[in-house]
Amino acid sequence: MLSNPSSKYRPFPPINLPGRQWPSRTLTHAPIWCSVDLRDGNQALAQPMNVAQKLDLFHALVKCGFKEIEVGFPSASNTEFRFNRLLIEGGHIPGDVTVQVLVQAREDLIERTIESLAGSKRCIIHLYNSTSPAQRRVVFGMSKKEIIGVAVRGATWIKERLPRLAGTEVMLQYSPESFSMTEVEFAKDISEAVMDVWQPTPQRKMILNLPDTVEVAMPNVYADQIEWMCRNIRARDSLIVSLHTHNDRNTGTAATELGLLAGADRVEGTLFGNGERTGNLDIVTVALNLYMQGIAPGLDFSSLGTLIEIYERSTGMTVSARHPYAGELVFTAFSGSHQDAIKKGLAEWEKTRGAQPWDVPYLAIDPRDIGREYREVIRVNSQSGKGGVAYLLESEFGIELPKDMQREFGPIANELVDALGREVTAAELREMFMREYTARTSPWELVHFHADGVDGVFHCRASARRDGAEVTLTGEGNGPIAAFVHAITAAGAPAIEVANFKQHALSAGTEASAISYIQLRFPDGSTRWGASVDTNIELSSIKAVLSALNRG
Repeated sequence: MLSNPSSKYRPFPPINLPGRQWPSRTLTHAPIWCSVDLRDGNQALAQPMNVAQKLDLFHALVKCGFKEIEVGFPSASNTEFRFNRLLIEGGHIPGDVTVQVLVQAREDLIERTIESLAGSKRCIIHLYNSTSPAQRRVVFGMSKKEIIGVAVRGATWIKERLPRLAGTEVMLQYSPESFSMTEVEFAKDISEAVMDVWQPTPQRKMILNLPDTVEVAMPNVYADQIEWMCRNIRARDSLIVSLHTHNDRNTGTAATELGLLAGADRVEGTLFGNGERTGNLDIVTVALNLYMQGIAPGLDFSSLGTLIEIYERSTGMTVSARHPYAGELVFTAFSGSHQDAIKKGLAEWEKTRGAQPWDVPYLAIDPRDIGREYREVIRVNSQSGKGGVAYLLESEFGIELPKDMQREFGPIANELVDALGREVTAAELREMFMREYTARTSPWELVHFHADGVDGVFHCRASARRDGAEVTLTGEGNGPIAAFVHAITAAGAPAIEVANFKQHALSAGTEASAISYIQLRFPDGSTRWGASVDTNIELSSIKAVLSALNRG
């Protein structure tokens, strides 16, 4: 890297926009959405989709609720052309869905494009040519006037052929490609030249797509460009202003959201941001960003996992584990403090559901709204704390650890997980818990227990093995547990006291079992927890005493 990058690079000049309005605006409704997965996303694949894969993804997009779908570049290849014809002739396009096709300002390509649309009910013909200084100078070697001539000829060739699409509801779209790198004054001039040919009206609008083809500035600059165009272009009420951002600076989402604040009506993008270079705008992210603000996005991602499966199968791409909303690890928390906050937040939400807005720490939306489950929310590794451990045991197996027991078992579990050097499953965590508590049968192991009470005084008769030798136990107290503690202390165990006790059912029906948690205090003031599971409630608590004693 250069020690002085200014010797090679220069900042993009700001837009002169006194009194800009977009910073003080708030989004209140969803834009018109257009998926460009089957064109822009497809052309960015190392192995482009075949017709069957494109059809599979097309149906998935329709199911999500997209009403405008750019299905391809039919003049680019026979595969693209055949796909268009398959959609139209096979009756795959619902009546409320408009297919969009892209074409350069070349007469032979426009001819082929018109052929591909014959018999369609609704379509958008998307014309483009590049307009930036670098494109004008390096690629075309043309002046501004000549570049405008290219756009006007393309618009004219399309208009001349529209009678061949009689019976089709046609909308026209123009993109000054590389708009974000083009002088706004020139972008306005070339767009108005196309408008002069197509003659849009408030009743029959055209789409003016203003792409951030290559991000070269901060997203606020793009917003300024959009607001400048919306303020200054002629006949704004005859236009649908559309955004098409890429992600070179990793700000495609921000540029789109600010562009909507700046006055745009429509958004083009792809699922999960698939596209050239660092990708297109991710429509899923922008739509769910609106959703988490209480704005209905008009797209349905309630089965996001299924959509990811179709996307990955069709494109060969994968969704990153940290991808917003869609990633495998998005609704997880490895940090102990995060896990504890999530656990408490979810518990509060369950108690007050519907009475207040969603406000769970670290979870921007309810995972269930997009087809995820709470069991995916918390995972446990060596960095996890008691909150995550407790959540998994409770949510997966109904083991509701008392708070003090969480503080005891959390560090034990973390140490065991740290030794493994990886994340553990809920089942593995349960096994660790059972091994640490309920499987403790040395030095004391219960053989037999019976207790009965008269006038509040309970007598127990029991036997246990201590280091393999059977010991007879008798004692009394104000309950079965107290009587057993007295009996086992009399048999030579330390002078223990019950400091805490909790018990609950693990299952219901004839095979119901109970789990008991008992905390014992030892003569030196230290405490230890024990636990036991048994179909007999009384035996469950007695075995928990021995579990704690053995651990002490």
